[in-house]
Amino acid sequence: MNLDKANNIYFIGIGGIGMSALARYFVAKGLTVGGYDKTKSDNTDALEDLGVSIHFEDDIELIENAFLDIKTTQIIYTPAIPKTHSELNYFISNGYGVMKRSQVLGEITKQTFCLAVAGTHGKTTTTSILGHLLKQCDVEVTAFLGGISENYNSNLILNGTEVTVVEADEFDRSFLTLSPDFACITSMDADHLDIYGDASELIKSFKDFSERIQPNGKLFVKNGLPIKGITYGIEDDSDYSVENIKIIDGSYVFDVKTPKELLKDFKFSLPGRHNLSNALIALAMSVEYGLPQPQLAKALASYKGVKRRFTYQIKTDDLVYIDDYAHHPEEINAVHQAVREMYPDKEVLAVFQPHLFSRTKDFADDFAKSLSQFDAIFLLDIYPARELPIEGITSQWLLDKIQNKNKRLVHKSNLIEAIKNENIPIILTIGAGDIGEEVKHIKKALSFAS
Repeated sequence: MNLDKANNIYFIGIGGIGMSALARYFVAKGLTVGGYDKTKSDNTDALEDLGVSIHFEDDIELIENAFLDIKTTQIIYTPAIPKTHSELNYFISNGYGVMKRSQVLGEITKQTFCLAVAGTHGKTTTTSILGHLLKQCDVEVTAFLGGISENYNSNLILNGTEVTVVEADEFDRSFLTLSPDFACITSMDADHLDIYGDASELIKSFKDFSERIQPNGKLFVKNGLPIKGITYGIEDDSDYSVENIKIIDGSYVFDVKTPKELLKDFKFSLPGRHNLSNALIALAMSVEYGLPQPQLAKALASYKGVKRRFTYQIKTDDLVYIDDYAHHPEEINAVHQAVREMYPDKEVLAVFQPHLFSRTKDFADDFAKSLSQFDAIFLLDIYPARELPIEGITSQWLLDKIQNKNKRLVHKSNLIEAIKNENIPIILTIGAGDIGEEVKHIKKALSFAS
């Protein structure tokens, strides 16, 4: 099946954040879109509102007839789907056109000027900032986001097809399907060791990605990474550097030093130096693309963020509730830095749901160290995602490593009551599992209580 000739697109794992962005894209193109997902969610609800047919049981009998036409249907699946999945195996064994999500992104971006954002942390925020900057500067851009933009209430920014902005995901080496014109690498901390085995293989994969940039293209790298490119950093000797940082009314105000000049008076409202770094690389790529400072400054000031990336759910004088997707020790450190910068004199409760048994096992000591920084810690059970349990790797095992007496295991069914009883003014929920589905319930309960 040629993707360009497909009339029907069927997604296996349609509720995933990257998959649902692609589903929105094909709906916008006027194709018939449907799919399967294991769990009903806000993403699947939003797609159903767009007319997408979705079912939640792995059952070939539930697939609508339109998607069984082998001549007009393209199957797209996520590597998070188990190899035993009966629908996926049916389509493969019967000769349907079957592609991974990353392959589809590679095909879509091939005919465009592509800007790709890679890195073990910061991809989604950087991609959403970059997509927003380009759209607000009237570039004909389509941006595929790994989160829901607060500006557009969507994981797809659709403003034309001349330029694409994508997350270059290192999981399953997916980013090696891309051939971008501009690319950046935000970080290369060890992660996904269930795929790579060790950190050296992960670094090699990033180097392989850097070699996929088009001739005459540009690579941007965080200062200090072992790959050559245009460097960026905060108050350092990078090619692009944030300078003269001030915090005014809860927002960063700063200048940007470029290889040619000093661009002044940018304003950015997301807290944390990690987010400031994300804003800088989005600005650097935009400047190199040719966009002017006045438009960029106005666009950046209007950027609102991504849901579940240091998202304020409640913000009053007496109570602050923030939700964040952080699921790696370095990301938790970044959240901690941001919350301490904003609220230096207040106690902070961190509610963390570990994501994957393998990641918990690989980084247990680092997780314990990062979590120990908070004043109180609640641990939920490990969210397995695509994995089976690993003997001995449990939340209790991780909890025992945390050097902080104010720590405990909490079940989701008792979470709201436990948070209320703790009576701490700053509350964080963090993790990449289904803790995100609990946020609206926590917010409602805490709002009612206050």
